[in-house]
Amino acid sequence: MRIRTTAWTPAAPTVADPDPDGRAEQLAELMDGRRAVALTGAGLSTPSGIPDYRSPDSPVRRPMTIEAFLSSPESRRRYWARNHLGWRHMDAAAPNAAHRALRTLQDAGVLSGVITQNVDMLHMKAGSRPVVDLHGSYGRVRCLGCGEQVSRHRLAEALEAANPGYADRVASRGAIEVAPDADAALEDIGDFVMLDCERCGGVLKPDIVYFGETVGPDVVAQAFSLVDDADLLLVAGSSLTVMSGLRFVRRAVAAGKPVAIVNRGRTRGDDLATLKIDHRCEVILPAVADRIAAARSTLL
Repeated sequence: MRIRTTAWTPAAPTVADPDPDGRAEQLAELMDGRRAVALTGAGLSTPSGIPDYRSPDSPVRRPMTIEAFLSSPESRRRYWARNHLGWRHMDAAAPNAAHRALRTLQDAGVLSGVITQNVDMLHMKAGSRPVVDLHGSYGRVRCLGCGEQVSRHRLAEALEAANPGYADRVASRGAIEVAPDADAALEDIGDFVMLDCERCGGVLKPDIVYFGETVGPDVVAQAFSLVDDADLLLVAGSSLTVMSGLRFVRRAVAAGKPVAIVNRGRTRGDDLATLKIDHRCEVILPAVADRIAAARSTLL
């Protein structure tokens, strides 16, 4: 499945469900006795300080496309200058209450795994397993020539050595805006030095699925397997705007499985959902985890 877009515009504002406790109770009842798998999106990570593309209060953003990245060495140099700044923000982010609630549900045996559209590694930091990184991870870099993979931390050290003091000089100009894919808004990149693959001299690219690229078939197969083995699909923090996420909702519905969606604002899957809750994930999911835990304690 190829991911397509030209620009992301904020979703139309909606009124949040007025009774989050009651709605959390409904979701807990729906999940009771079922084994769920979660599909998560950017709305799950916004409380951790990572911006998204589609929230009603988000600015219009033009995400990186594979065509733009490959168009010229200068385009890549600009990207790496911005990413050298932006990835630090993502790396410093910590899981929030929603990530921790999903981990709690996994520990309780209610959740069998997580499929995430996010590249921020926060599910891993929260301790969730297994996690299918549908769109890759900011923490890895690969060579488009030889396929060599290196950690983003290792590349950061090399970029810092090639550009001593660069991040501090940019930071002295004031705050920069960071995008959901660890890019940063930066007009003047100065004389930033880009690095190529140490092994073959090829083009280095974050191990992230850019718009215009295709999610790997092995990754899709892992995600489909989790959906097929579950009794319920829980969508959390995704507008399901791109087909790479919506197809899992369609697969669950085709198999006769209930779909629950927790997201602030409308989603492309609302008409297919058994239960839709228009509220923040960090409010609803911990309440659901608490209710399921309380219900189980009464049975002991």
